Amino acid sequence: MPGAYLSTAPGRAGIIGNPTDMYGGSVISCSTQERAVVLIEPADVLSFEVAGCRRVIQPADALKPDGGYFDVAMAVVDYLNLKNALFSLRWACDVPFRAGLSSSSALIVSILNAVLAYMGRSVHIYYRAEMARHIELHYLVLCGYQDAYMCTIGGLNFLDFREKQFYRALADEPYATVESLAPFIDEYPFVLAHTGIKRNSARVHQPIRERWLEGDREVVRSYLRIAHVARMGKRALLEADWRTLGELMLENHEIQRDLGGSGPENERLIQAALNAGALGAKLAGAGAGGTIIALAPEPEPVIRELQRAGASRILSPRPAPGVTVTPLRTDADRQTAEAALLRRSRREDLTQ
Repeated sequence: MPGAYLSTAPGRAGIIGNPTDMYGGSVISCSTQERAVVLIEPADVLSFEVAGCRRVIQPADALKPDGGYFDVAMAVVDYLNLKNALFSLRWACDVPFRAGLSSSSALIVSILNAVLAYMGRSVHIYYRAEMARHIELHYLVLCGYQDAYMCTIGGLNFLDFREKQFYRALADEPYATVESLAPFIDEYPFVLAHTGIKRNSARVHQPIRERWLEGDREVVRSYLRIAHVARMGKRALLEADWRTLGELMLENHEIQRDLGGSGPENERLIQAALNAGALGAKLAGAGAGGTIIALAPEPEPVIRELQRAGASRILSPRPAPGVTVTPLRTDADRQTAEAALLRRSRREDLTQ
């Protein structure tokens, strides 16, 4: 009989190169300290529970996302064709919701890996990342590859998505190249500031994606440049050349802003960070709200200015493990899992 498992996965913050993970480009990305946490265990019915809300799935139910809290779990279970399975899924996530830090991907990755472990299915990590991205794209929202790979693998990585600009069937997707930079980095002078504006990333990505597919020269040229900027950013990061990295982050942001990918709340926080001494700042995710990332070797004045400018939450990205799945064999294991759920649930924000 299958046992119980605890599965967790981090969010992510794009340091430089985003959104070229949707266009065959390159990205440097860092995991967040905030994570999604999922507990799966045998049950008499298939059920999902989050934030005190529980839903029992009946065999006749259509497992199609409806914009509610259970969309991610329904997408994973439907994709794996497990609507007749008997288990309960409970989860919490303190990655800010709809903030451009991959809260939905962290949940998909943690739920997917929990279910795979529960069912005894062994799949290598790159395929699991591609599965997560496939589920998010086909069930939930237009997205790139950075989120699924970072939530699965974790850490601080240079990611190369060449030949992944056109979406393929899962079996035909080439795998991304993921290079860990964390062993070579001693400082992480980055600050995340959430605008407090929750946004749908597809509303930002879709119109620009359509222009790119139509061959719009400005978009094509811009994303080729951002991918190059990310490769230059890798050198600056490895050499701790913060001034150059800051300039490259600003160039990345200016290009995306001019394509329509930013918003007034983002611009206000970016300018506040720069006024307080940040060497660079840009969107951490899709934009039009969400979160910005600032390069701040002296973070205290930058954080104060961001808070004065209206930042609703300040976070510090750090390399953290990717998805982890732990079998719960003892009462002590179960107590640890319940405590992890409670701790994350106290900090989560699921308001629409």
